[in-house]
Amino acid sequence: MPGLGDRARSAGELLGRFGTRVPPALGAFVVRQLRILGRDRWALTARPAQLAPRGRWDTWLIMAGRGFGKTRAGAEWVRQLAEGNARARIALVGATLADVRDVMVLGESGLVAIAPPRRRPVLEVSRRRLVWPNGAQAFLYSAEEPGQLRGPQHHAAWCDELAKWPNCEAVWDNLKLGLRLGQRPRAVVTTTPRPVALLKALLADSRTRVTRGRTSENAENLPPAFLDAVTARYAGTRLGRQELDGELIEEVPGALWSRALIERCRADAKPGLVRVVVGVDPPAGAGDGADACGIVACGVGHDGRAYVLGDRSVQGRSPEGWARAVAAAAREFDADRVVAEVNNGGAMVEAVLKGVEPGLPVKPVRAAHGKVARAEPVAALYEAGRVLHLGALPELEDELCGLIAGGAYAGPGRSPDRADAAVWALTELMLGRPALGSPAFRVI
Repeated sequence: MPGLGDRARSAGELLGRFGTRVPPALGAFVVRQLRILGRDRWALTARPAQLAPRGRWDTWLIMAGRGFGKTRAGAEWVRQLAEGNARARIALVGATLADVRDVMVLGESGLVAIAPPRRRPVLEVSRRRLVWPNGAQAFLYSAEEPGQLRGPQHHAAWCDELAKWPNCEAVWDNLKLGLRLGQRPRAVVTTTPRPVALLKALLADSRTRVTRGRTSENAENLPPAFLDAVTARYAGTRLGRQELDGELIEEVPGALWSRALIERCRADAKPGLVRVVVGVDPPAGAGDGADACGIVACGVGHDGRAYVLGDRSVQGRSPEGWARAVAAAAREFDADRVVAEVNNGGAMVEAVLKGVEPGLPVKPVRAAHGKVARAEPVAALYEAGRVLHLGALPELEDELCGLIAGGAYAGPGRSPDRADAAVWALTELMLGRPALGSPAFRVI
């Protein structure tokens, strides 16, 4: 193999062909820089979110959507450790042994594929071991067998799709107890989020650094047809928010609606409608600090079921501003009635609505009890399969899933204004006119 001096002279001769005389020392410097670039080319091509955070940390948690580039980030982190330390012992942990082999090691973004040919590791299947030319080793472990991690010691670990591991607590505990080699043993976790206790514990740990990301951030490396298809099918749904946007979506204990219930109550196409109502929950004040004005359109189909058609809620509008948004929603969905709560505005609410559109068919209603009490009979309609959401309505659905039986609210924002607007509309459509003085509400 040519020495550094020979390489420097060759570099100088090459540059000389372009009319540039290069001293041997500069040629040597060029060669060294080319070596560094070859070794660290990932740092030049990776997105910032795919590079390990600086500073002191025990766990780097990459919690992102599918196709974000999590696997490549984890594999490159391991590669740098292995190539930089001939004595490195690294744990590779996946949900199953097949996952570790087929994704983390042999996959398109796995450790074998990303390595330069001369530094490519060799998989020893019978020994569940990956060996680099310099002697560094990585060992393959399955989360199905947590006992395998009891005893072995490692400098570092790469854990893939931790949120779907069986026995995840036992596996993680055994792994962490074995991370005791070297000065700074660390672990990288690459996973799509799911609300499992271990993942939530890692998020709460001050020694964890978290990287979040969406599938769309890696668009230039994904087929456009794939992105278009998954976005059209899953955008805004619970599955899409979890698998594409990398959101950790939790269920609220005791909530009237669950995420699973809403997913069961989702329609792909709008049927012929018999009647359409826009429900309105006006804000108590105005400006950026005020609650949203809930504006939700619902209809009843020929099949007798109710359909939540759209959420047109607005934030921070003046009374005239949100009233115009209500009128626009009524026109958009061809509503035959606008049901508006008047607890916080009295006659002013109806006056403002009719002021922006005199012919608006407004029906004022006044709540006698809280939002959750009004929502309970509507939640029962969902349970019975009598209400469907037309497409995804993520902000409304977040609020519904934050309404807790008994009166509490644990969803986004201070108040479930979108949810309340939907409840008013669905009550009007599906539960009929209550008797005057009903415990839920009374009609003025």
